[in-house]
Amino acid sequence: MKTSSPAARQRKPAAKTQARPNAPAGPAESTPSSEPSDVVETVDASAAAPVALIDAVVDGPSFAELGLAAPIVQAVAAAGYRAPTPIQRDAIPLAMSGRDVMGLAQTGTGKTAAFTLPIIHRLLGGEKRLRCLILTPTRELCQQVDESFRKYGQFTDVEVAPIYGGVAYEPQEKALQKGVDVIVATPGRFIDHMEKRNASLDALEILVLDEADRMLDMGFAPQISRIVGGISPYRQTLLFSATMPPEVEALARKYLRRPVVVQVGRRSSAASTVRHAVYPVPRGRKNDLLVELLRRPEMDSVLVFTRTKHGADHVVRDLHTAGVEATAMHADKTQAQRTQAIERFKSGDIRVLVATDIAQRGLDISGISHVINYDVPAQAEDYVHRIGRTGRAASTGDAFTFMSPDEIAMVRTIERVLGQPIERISIPGFDFGTVAATT
Repeated sequence: MKTSSPAARQRKPAAKTQARPNAPAGPAESTPSSEPSDVVETVDASAAAPVALIDAVVDGPSFAELGLAAPIVQAVAAAGYRAPTPIQRDAIPLAMSGRDVMGLAQTGTGKTAAFTLPIIHRLLGGEKRLRCLILTPTRELCQQVDESFRKYGQFTDVEVAPIYGGVAYEPQEKALQKGVDVIVATPGRFIDHMEKRNASLDALEILVLDEADRMLDMGFAPQISRIVGGISPYRQTLLFSATMPPEVEALARKYLRRPVVVQVGRRSSAASTVRHAVYPVPRGRKNDLLVELLRRPEMDSVLVFTRTKHGADHVVRDLHTAGVEATAMHADKTQAQRTQAIERFKSGDIRVLVATDIAQRGLDISGISHVINYDVPAQAEDYVHRIGRTGRAASTGDAFTFMSPDEIAMVRTIERVLGQPIERISIPGFDFGTVAATT
């Protein structure tokens, strides 16, 4: 394995955070979750600075002090994590106590562990049956959550099965027939198994809607409604989202009962650990600029975003011509090809991964040094999600955006959403000559 592997680099420690009293453990309330509800409490986890997960010295509670069972604390320590991030610190005790939780946090804040850890804790020692269902928008996110359960549940008897499309159906069917405690699934493939009676929701205790905003963006609202309609209203529901558009708020009011909102940062905010920069460049010279930047020694793990699948393939071909090894990941690739691309990038076998927005969420790779927006995203919210691939878990990272003249207006929109101007960097020979003024 190469020494430039993203996983091999250590995260940088961040500022200290304050301790928060543990929430009491107890059974879930018996009020049906199907009743419309209002938010009754909000916890602003952003009051404290982000906490590094590796080699950080903090004054806040440890994972053991949050009340997690010893086997889980052992697994967390084995993974090299010592201190909870703000959303973990606040969401874990609430979820362990049986409360419905709405977690609002940008990518890279540790929100996956914020629900996997308390769920494993709650499922310890129970009867072997399907007790928890987690719905995710993409295969990659489904795999990430599955890996999280296996990592933190390695010293327990909690069993999990990932269910998503693009792979063979029969192995999933056998796993479900054998019996599992947790299913992590994309909505479409899970409905396929529901229709074949491979999964029963009769005894389900916990429902998680992960990346709820993304699921709604992808048109999964009817599938979610169908699945939730088959679950007992006497359940715990956890909803996590990077943003809070009106559609997500409506979803929360429909499916959660008296939820506690745990929020990290303001809505639509970008990670504070990321340095932003815009490079003005004609559209026809973007690939030349990319090659120029990739010659810099600090560009050792780079995720490049394009708007289209064709564009991603074109960038990879041009990089190969320039002697830069890269691979593409998009929806036209098979699941095996997408998995292989991610693994090669994780291991450091390749240092450049070119992807469409399929990777803007669910791609959890430590140590990505740079995210480059080859094309300015069509939506300002997508910018926040894209750059969330770097600067994760209190590490620092750089987010560069290539701006052609026809993309100036979109960059200004992104700046308004961020609430701040983005630095313009002019590279001699590449700048198209008009540095956009910020508003």
